[in-house]
Amino acid sequence: MSVSKLNQPGTLFVVAAPSGAGKSTLNNALLASDANIQLSVSYTTRAPRVGEVDGTSYHFTTVDDFLAKQHNDEFIESAEVHGNYYGTSKSWITDALNSGRDILLEIDWQGAQQVRTHFPNMVGIFILPPSLTALKERLYARGTDSEEVITRRLLAAGGEMAHAPEFEYVIINENLDSALANLQHIVAAARLRFNQQFSRQPHLFYDLGIHAK
Repeated sequence: MSVSKLNQPGTLFVVAAPSGAGKSTLNNALLASDANIQLSVSYTTRAPRVGEVDGTSYHFTTVDDFLAKQHNDEFIESAEVHGNYYGTSKSWITDALNSGRDILLEIDWQGAQQVRTHFPNMVGIFILPPSLTALKERLYARGTDSEEVITRRLLAAGGEMAHAPEFEYVIINENLDSALANLQHIVAAARLRFNQQFSRQPHLFYDLGIHAK
């Protein structure tokens, strides 16, 4: 059942990509350039990487605690990815959008499908690498994963990228500056949709004799 509402002034941006496509780098650049959008912090059972902070990068938790929250329907989406669980708090997302905050959610295509059932007005964005060769080079350059993990991610990439048509927008991340500009344009356009404009300043529309359908 959808929890999305016409009078929800905030916009939910859902960004997905195969591992190594530069999703996190691109999203971090967007967040640094736009104070009006906030990153959703997901729950995960994987171990923190170097530099990651609990409560900021992710809510790091145990498998038992995660499964308990999942059983209590506390997640708007959850999935097992590369042997680890990930999930997004349903109540936090809803409250944030209702208060007018724009939220950026980094998840995989499976999670995006789940989120869309609750928030059909979400804006889906898929990030693609310029080539499989570039994807492989980026995974190795990252230096955070073992050979086995990198091989698994490369094998999974083809299946993940096959879901790009399910998203409204696709950005080919060959050059960071160009990709960031494309992402910023998508965000700006989404904020100008009728529902968002109407919910942010309804009195202006009423004064002009315009009413929501």
